[in-house]
Amino acid sequence: MTDQSNNRYPMPQSAPPLSLPHRGARDTPGGPSVPPGTGPLARQAHELARRYELLERLGVPTVASEGFDELARDMAVRAGFLYGFVNLFLEEQTFVGLHQPPADSGYVIVGRTMSRDHGWCPEVMSRKKALPLHDVHASPRFSGNAVVDAVGIRSYFGAPLIHDSGTVLGTVCVIDPEKRSLNEARRLRDIVIDAGGQVMEHIARTPVR
Repeated sequence: MTDQSNNRYPMPQSAPPLSLPHRGARDTPGGPSVPPGTGPLARQAHELARRYELLERLGVPTVASEGFDELARDMAVRAGFLYGFVNLFLEEQTFVGLHQPPADSGYVIVGRTMSRDHGWCPEVMSRKKALPLHDVHASPRFSGNAVVDAVGIRSYFGAPLIHDSGTVLGTVCVIDPEKRSLNEARRLRDIVIDAGGQVMEHIARTPVR
């Protein structure tokens, strides 16, 4: 794990959680309405409405949850990463499960939401399979990202949360300011895929409304 004395992205110990990039979107009770039409925006709105409906029916909390936090922590510890997320794609990316360094660690402390357009989880949602990035700067496609400089991310591994109905609810992912070796990529990918399965099992055990 990173030696904090050599950390390239220190923050004052008293710094508040970093507000990750947003579009200014706001949650609406019961989820968004679906606009008419069949274009990309209409399809996204339809998928979002279906996601809200399914989460409500399953009784899944759309706010921070101790159970999801524990799953995020376990995933991050197993991977040896500083940050772990259980991420639902709502009006914003919503980190219902979050593990990160202590507030006095000197590392960047993040908040619980981020725009759906930022980070690499939107790519995982689109491809519906795991995305292993042992070094985000190794590919120009993934190196230019609003959160790279904001948090100082060098490695990312994410996997989708897919319900039996085929609806993609969100993702699980781990990030770290240190790159990983290519030889580690398969093991780390398998860890997040397994964690995604654990999250879906946790969801399945949630009392259905």
